[in-house]
Amino acid sequence: MTGWLVSPNKTLQGIYANQVWPEKKPSRRARHEAGFEADWNAEELLPCHRALIAPEHRKRGREVISLDWTLGHHERGPEIYGVPKSYDYVERRMARFQTTVTAVIANRELIDGIGVQIQEAGVWKEEEEYLKATVQTSYAQMEQARTRLLELLYHLEHKLADKKRTEIVVEMVAQVEAEGKFPQADSAFDNGVLTVELPRLIESKGKHWGSELESSRHILWKEEWQRIDEVAKE
Repeated sequence: MTGWLVSPNKTLQGIYANQVWPEKKPSRRARHEAGFEADWNAEELLPCHRALIAPEHRKRGREVISLDWTLGHHERGPEIYGVPKSYDYVERRMARFQTTVTAVIANRELIDGIGVQIQEAGVWKEEEEYLKATVQTSYAQMEQARTRLLELLYHLEHKLADKKRTEIVVEMVAQVEAEGKFPQADSAFDNGVLTVELPRLIESKGKHWGSELESSRHILWKEEWQRIDEVAKE
């Protein structure tokens, strides 16, 4: 797995050449079997990883879960699925990228990744254009009506499945908290993933959170909704 992540050449030969093994090297056949033929479930990988590292994080002082997101650019991959050209407001230019949401837990001694998810590209907008272009006032044949109904249902399914990065973060935190592997860890994140739902979820678990807030944001202070910059003056 490390070889796939760090090797510039993703072929078996490239990964093998990039690894340094202190003892007997595994065969290419063993590497292929472990990576491409093993019966493992992607959905179960991270929960298993969190359960494996959790004991190492106990009794090491205060811990914080950092929730973040980044843009993975694919400038040379216009044909790669799920990499549309959009405006990158970090670099202030048009670019091809995918949004990746991450969660990392850290204390004074250890740091480990505990969550990662790529925001899948939504196709419902293109489907909507297709549906508008192919609409008919009536369908004479039952098979035509049935096909159209299926198209509408698939479009609705894809639209409901489309998630914002803020929704992905909330789901990620909810899963980590439901597992209960890091009961003492608070959370920190920037306002790029800050929503009302996220702090409420964290606070419902009896934990603290920290984030940056815009000065114009209103908060409930002394039973009144006030701007943060006004509260700061007090």
